[in-house]
Amino acid sequence: MSDFANKKISTSSLRAYVMIVVLALIWLYFHWATGYIFLTSRNLSNLMTQMAVTGILAVGMLMVIVSGNIDLSVGSVLGFAGGLAAFSMTTLEYGLPVSILLAVAVGVLIGLFHGALTAYLNIPAFIVTLGGLLAWRGATKWLLGGNTIPVSDETFKLIGQGNLPAAVGWVLAAVAIMFVLFMAYRNAASVKQYGLGEVNYGTAMLKAALPIGGVVAFIWVMNSWLGVPVPVLILLAVALAGAFLTNSTTFGRYLYAIGGNADAARLSGINNKRNVLKVYGLLGGLTGIAALIFTARVGSASPDAGTLKELDAIAACVIGGASLMGGRGTIFGACLGALIMASLDNGMSLLNVKDYMQDIIKGLILVAAVGLDMTGRSES
Repeated sequence: MSDFANKKISTSSLRAYVMIVVLALIWLYFHWATGYIFLTSRNLSNLMTQMAVTGILAVGMLMVIVSGNIDLSVGSVLGFAGGLAAFSMTTLEYGLPVSILLAVAVGVLIGLFHGALTAYLNIPAFIVTLGGLLAWRGATKWLLGGNTIPVSDETFKLIGQGNLPAAVGWVLAAVAIMFVLFMAYRNAASVKQYGLGEVNYGTAMLKAALPIGGVVAFIWVMNSWLGVPVPVLILLAVALAGAFLTNSTTFGRYLYAIGGNADAARLSGINNKRNVLKVYGLLGGLTGIAALIFTARVGSASPDAGTLKELDAIAACVIGGASLMGGRGTIFGACLGALIMASLDNGMSLLNVKDYMQDIIKGLILVAAVGLDMTGRSES
């Protein structure tokens, strides 16, 4: 059993390293092809801001996919929640706090509704969320009357357009570094605690050097332009929370068990229906947060907001190593997949690649990623 677990861990680590290499090659190519513009601090800041919405959706979508389900409605729900926030602030004049809570609460309720239909009425998730894709897009058009509603609240716009002062960025870097060191120490101590060998704190600290270097480089690059973008900070918080849920809670373990073998999970005492309901509610809440960022970034709510965002989120998860069959995937991989997708969008836009060609390229990459996943499964 331990050999199998070690093999799975090594396979997952190898996939992550391969993805990092692929991302580096994409960045180097676009930097060369764009006349050394791509890797400037200004463009990297824009790139990270652009990926924030997809990244947040991918975190929630990853947990749904791990459980063996899917959600095709998040783009439409994003448009509806963002439209509701804008409508609340401009037409109903409820104020910023109420509008923010309203958007997130509606996202959670919609997610719970989809989860209940899937888990308790046994309607396939594909059908439930495909219906949601159409229904919530129609609800958005009804709510907005087919018009675009501009948002003038500058405080609200900071959610999607603001940047943190440089000093605050370095404080966050210090906190992140302490967290990385703590986790490295904790993981090393757990080796002895569970009788898996002797503690080697030196090796653990050495492994922590890479993420620490990444944190310092990230803050330095962001501060070289305008500071850490607020949407990126929200994405990092969501990603850390998602990683904690999937790796360090029974809820996360249950999701992997349900996706790996739903019948075995049920027979072992796991309440499959309740956990599926929870994960859909969680995705709905994250969709509400993403809706606020998206609406604040563009400064308005429109009937077509969020179109195809569900496909971007699913593609990010699959490219990041998640299996559409369920039971496999990581938050890190999903976020890395979102970064790869955003890098392709950003780089091709800088190169003035036609829209139709961008769609073709991204579609081919998605199909190739799924094909590699299926090939790997058949070989194992």
